[in-house]
Amino acid sequence: MLSQGVIHCLEALAAGRTTSEKLVRTALERIADPSGEGARAFTEVFASEAMAAAAESDRRRAAGNARPLEGVPVSVKDLFDIEGRVTRAGSKVLANEAPARADAEPVARLRAAGAVIVGRTNMTELAFSGLGLNPHYGTPANPWDRAARHIPGGSSSGAAVSVADDMCAAGLGSDTGGSVRIPAALCGLAGFKPTQAAVSREGVYPLSPTLDSIGPIARTIEDCALLYAVLSGTEVAAVWTGAPPRFLVPENYVTDGMDDTVARTFEDALSRLSAAGVTLVRRHVEAFDMLPEMAKAGAYPGIEAFAAQSARLAARRDEFDPRVAARIIAAGALPADSATRLDAIRKAYITFLEKELTGVDGLLMPTVPVVAPLIEALASDDAAYGAANLLMLRNPTAINILDGCAASLPLFATGSGAPVGLSVAGARGQDARILGLAQYLAPILSN
Repeated sequence: MLSQGVIHCLEALAAGRTTSEKLVRTALERIADPSGEGARAFTEVFASEAMAAAAESDRRRAAGNARPLEGVPVSVKDLFDIEGRVTRAGSKVLANEAPARADAEPVARLRAAGAVIVGRTNMTELAFSGLGLNPHYGTPANPWDRAARHIPGGSSSGAAVSVADDMCAAGLGSDTGGSVRIPAALCGLAGFKPTQAAVSREGVYPLSPTLDSIGPIARTIEDCALLYAVLSGTEVAAVWTGAPPRFLVPENYVTDGMDDTVARTFEDALSRLSAAGVTLVRRHVEAFDMLPEMAKAGAYPGIEAFAAQSARLAARRDEFDPRVAARIIAAGALPADSATRLDAIRKAYITFLEKELTGVDGLLMPTVPVVAPLIEALASDDAAYGAANLLMLRNPTAINILDGCAASLPLFATGSGAPVGLSVAGARGQDARILGLAQYLAPILSN
């Protein structure tokens, strides 16, 4: 039942076909299964607390007091505060920090809506990579071709695997440069990155205060829309009901370097949309030509991570993931005015791209340009790791810099079944529209 997602679980609970205790017990059994990925997908499991919360949910439902997510098991990324527990953000260096005094605001909203938190999920250390590798707590393997052990994507690696492996119905993640959308795409799931200000970041360990956003990973985009409504305190986004939508499809930057599998699957998806009456405006997006220039000036996550971690790195570098440490230290060597230069380019980029989005309902692009590489190939090769990380982050980051919103819809390659994501993106504040459009497109793409 967990494999069918949040809304299906809620319908089954409402109809009396299951109970929260049954759902949570099943989730905990999946997590504990020694043949599965639970030990690598989770950094903490709240078994007794979750079962107690499930029992309370069942009592509330029986009394006619069910809330929007009543009794549904959900996982939470390791950078969200949980009252009374230390927030480690996938690291060892934070393990002895003071326990959190309260739940992070997004976690509190999930609990208030009736969700049952089953545990904290693994992640790239400090959320500083799009690949999902973690040398401290292990790397959960992608559900696709599991025996070969492909990367799950990051930084919300455990969040995606926890959903894909039916250890919960949905996962709460963060997205600074794709950390919700990348693992969703690589693991065959849906993910949503909201406009940054739409969901509170109070009690969330930061990577980049400039770019960090909070969003869900789930089986379906309908589930993501429901979770976003809870997290943001807004109404659930309705499915697009206007005339068939019109999308901008970039022919540059985000389509550069696609592997054959992604290229074929992306074109097949566009063909299906076109046949269904969706208008596709294919052209060069000039605003994207600014992004390489921006990269030369630096990147917000590295600059802001150095400001936060420089003292710890000076005293305890050996406790960090070596690749995370090296990249943060490199950012610390950038010119002092790098952030100011980035701000100027970003301001111009937002103005330019918002203008280019005028006259269309949204933007379509591959969430990532390549299928998930093997864990071992990246774990054993620094150069391969660095190249793959930059490539995975490239497309999603274009929307974070815009302060836009984007949904990643699951696509699967013909033959291999490799998961590939299609991003439906828009400018800031268009969250309800983008979720509505994504819900409109999803059945066309799944047929």
